[in-house]
Amino acid sequence: MPDRPPPPGAVHPLFPPPPRPAPVRVIVADDNPVVRAGLTALLRDRDDIAVVAEAADGREACEAALRHRPDVVLLDVRMPGVDGLSALPHLARIAHVLVLTYSHEAEVLQRALRGGAGGCLVHGEFTVEELASAVRDVTVGRAHFTPTAATAVLAHIQQSATAHDEPDSVPLFSLTSGESLSQLQSLMRVSEAEGGARHTLSGREAEIMDLIASGMNNREIAATCFISEKTVKNHINRIFAKLHSSSRSEAAAKWLGTTAGASRRGVG
Repeated sequence: MPDRPPPPGAVHPLFPPPPRPAPVRVIVADDNPVVRAGLTALLRDRDDIAVVAEAADGREACEAALRHRPDVVLLDVRMPGVDGLSALPHLARIAHVLVLTYSHEAEVLQRALRGGAGGCLVHGEFTVEELASAVRDVTVGRAHFTPTAATAVLAHIQQSATAHDEPDSVPLFSLTSGESLSQLQSLMRVSEAEGGARHTLSGREAEIMDLIASGMNNREIAATCFISEKTVKNHINRIFAKLHSSSRSEAAAKWLGTTAGASRRGVG
């Protein structure tokens, strides 16, 4: 008697479904217990996100991060005791950090980026779905910003470019590169003198570096410049050598002059 096909929706014994990915593990750090509980409740409704701990200040957040090893920390900026900005550099070594704040001050948001935040959300500018998307995005290195935070990023890059007498418009690589902004934390200690490296590149290398900074991958650059991907790779190797860089994000930061922000101190 021939085997009957399995009923619709049944799992075939030879082709089981792939295992579901582990949920994104999140710590919520906010001194306001109502806000903290609300964020936790909203995220716990998602099948692919799990809140593993809560914290009321920066010290608790660091302790919880060391204990639970989360994927993402949702971090409030202003908290009593150890505030979010003070805890941020320590947390960024353990997990991706998504800063949530009520502040619209550009300097506060810029300091959060310099401290290693992978994204910044200003309360009142995002929906529940956007919050969940931001949590997922930062785990794979996609920076996430609400409008006020994005404006602060742009202002920071433009100020840095002005400090290097760069009159040209600066693309928002920080918003489009797909590489985590936390990687820029180490770049803020690079000498400002390296900003002059822009002038060491050939015309073709400068063109390719602009495309890298705009967020293009090698295939897109090859198509734009009508050259092969192998040729693109060769140009990038020479660019990295001239800019003394080991990654696309490091090269882009030096190219756009973001290292000029290293000497400027943020406010608490």
